[in-house]
Amino acid sequence: MKRLVIIEDQTAIREMLVEILRLDTNYQLVGESGDGQSALTLCLDIKPDVIVLDAKLPGLNGVDLLRRLVKRLTTVRVLVFSGHENPVLVREMLEAGAHGFVEKTAGLFEFKKGLETVANGGTYFGPAVAALLRNVVANPAASSAADFLTDREREVLQLVAESHSTKEIAVKLGISIKTVDNHRTNLMRKLNLHDVASLTRYALEIGLIEHKKSV
Repeated sequence: MKRLVIIEDQTAIREMLVEILRLDTNYQLVGESGDGQSALTLCLDIKPDVIVLDAKLPGLNGVDLLRRLVKRLTTVRVLVFSGHENPVLVREMLEAGAHGFVEKTAGLFEFKKGLETVANGGTYFGPAVAALLRNVVANPAASSAADFLTDREREVLQLVAESHSTKEIAVKLGISIKTVDNHRTNLMRKLNLHDVASLTRYALEIGLIEHKKSV
């Protein structure tokens, strides 16, 4: 029986997955989280065999969370289950250590098939992600400027897009205000985007943040 953790920030989806997988005798659900930073602490403590991971999370985005997890939990198997799939996000997830990526629009059959395959040592992609990867292979020149962003630049981009001030970003990342300004300048130069609104739109496009829902 595989020990499983579910990391998903949308409560309804997380609860649905919990209920479905609790009935599956192949898995023992040992934890769940809706926040990237909390999920990191949880997984390092529990050391699960398998993780179901959403790509967009508050606190610590899915890509950076996955990078940190696979460095410490070298045998963990990870299936990304996300409502957002684009070439940059899929590639970053795979490079970070994901073993599969299923889009939420694919449905529960694809999800369960992907989870079973990944949990048992294989690799699995949902139909939309598989089609996207085929297109990337067929058009290798269609690369994104995000390929050239450093990990720190991506962290700064996410925090800028989440409306944090330069001072707040400096405190969160433990760096100086001048260093934050340098990263922001480099981001704008690399992406050819020169205001916060444009950076925010770009962060949305590549999956670093989610659209804020109006109440």
